[in-house]
Amino acid sequence: MSLARVQAMGLKGVEGYPVLVELDLANGLPNFATVGLPDHAVREARERVVAALRNSGYAVPNRRVTVNLSPARPRKQGSHYELPIALALLTASGQVAAGAWTRRWCVVGELSLDGRVQPVSGVLAMAARAKAVGFAAIMVPEANAEEARAAGIEALPVADLREAAELAGGAPPRPRALAAQAASPGVSAPDLSDVRGQFAAKRALELAAAGGHNLLFVGAPGTGKSMLARRLPGILPPLTDTEALEITLVQSAIGRATPGLVRERPFRAPHHGTSAAALIGGGPAARAGEVCLAHGGVLFLDELAEFPRPALEALRQPLEDRCVSVARARETVEYPSRFTLVAAANPCPCGWRGHPRKTCVCSPVDIGRYLARLSGPLIDRIDLQIETPAVAFGDWAAATSTGESSAIVRARVSAARERQRARWTESPAPLNAFVDAVVFRRGARVCPEALDALAAAERKTALSARALDRILRVARTIADVSEREEVGVSDVLEAASLRGLDRLRAGLKDPNLEAVA
Repeated sequence: MSLARVQAMGLKGVEGYPVLVELDLANGLPNFATVGLPDHAVREARERVVAALRNSGYAVPNRRVTVNLSPARPRKQGSHYELPIALALLTASGQVAAGAWTRRWCVVGELSLDGRVQPVSGVLAMAARAKAVGFAAIMVPEANAEEARAAGIEALPVADLREAAELAGGAPPRPRALAAQAASPGVSAPDLSDVRGQFAAKRALELAAAGGHNLLFVGAPGTGKSMLARRLPGILPPLTDTEALEITLVQSAIGRATPGLVRERPFRAPHHGTSAAALIGGGPAARAGEVCLAHGGVLFLDELAEFPRPALEALRQPLEDRCVSVARARETVEYPSRFTLVAAANPCPCGWRGHPRKTCVCSPVDIGRYLARLSGPLIDRIDLQIETPAVAFGDWAAATSTGESSAIVRARVSAARERQRARWTESPAPLNAFVDAVVFRRGARVCPEALDALAAAERKTALSARALDRILRVARTIADVSEREEVGVSDVLEAASLRGLDRLRAGLKDPNLEAVA
């Protein structure tokens, strides 16, 4: 036969879609053409496919070869089409028998020049889609086998092109030792007990971990803002299987594949010179940014006010929608970006505003211009805004820390998350900060007195509707940490007192808010 069809998979964002590789052999001048909107990597596949066939001992037909990737409209990107193209060429030339495998299996893999099959990105997403559309198995590089099996589909690992051809021809799979299931690693983050003083900040860190709330530390240099932020992963509970699968899918699709499932939450800390495209996503190929790499984990933005204004303003949409839509002329790609934002900033350009013993040299104009870099809409989306005072010498010099260890705090955080998981059963992300507003208001269980206290705070401080919602979510988390089923007045007042940046902008403590608290 001169025409062969092999099922493959494409990747758009973090979702796979079926691609039919059609290969036609025709008489005429030798040529190898690929159609179906391929990118440069797919066009270059012909060189690797031809070399891999020759070096694996197969004959390369001296004829006109046309490869069509159907459907034609989506742009085909990546090197994972090389193995299905090679198998289609072997089938069309009669070196591999066509059979039911061409309809029941889908094939992905990159070829090296000597015929070895190299791992590729996005195997988990493609395997999940292959199972959803009804394929019986997926042929993948050996290094991607565990990732494919995690999708619940039969994985056919191959080490080289010859093994793939033999498997397609009906040979039994080569025996392989099953990889041991990776155990959940111990928490390697620094311990929270290393932080001296800053009890209010550590309380806010615990609430952020328990409810997934965004958090901002504002204070002079050396007060422990970055130190606190880097200890957040240590108080987060281990990943559930569902979370591990979701994070692995995202990490794999954007090119950061690991053997098996990811077992540690992402912690991303981009430099403050990062552009909007690098932070949010973009570029000609509509690539994912840092907010997508942090999906399921923590995004730490140190020196928040030093980030470019366009990057910070672009951050507003993923903080609200928990996803990023990158639109380009040819296509629009959507990436999930459900993360906890932890940021740190100085109170003024010199950093010493409000310090008990150092004098701030900034003018009011300089301070206003500096704080104006953090726009109101952005700050409104940050649930917890904490001032970190200077650490007293006695706390710093103490022989032992009086603070709790990460393990103790992590136990409370895990218990609070279990309560939320039991409450928000209909939500895909059962955390107080992430559940839909309608679902949250229906199940938050707030006592009337707590709503009255929130109304009093709104009258005296002109809180926005979003700020009110976020205060209520933090109050629900406070109640969960304290093992209370109903949100009380003290929970609302504590949550309201943890939004302090407006007071910092005003340069004094807000007497109205203090009166409410």
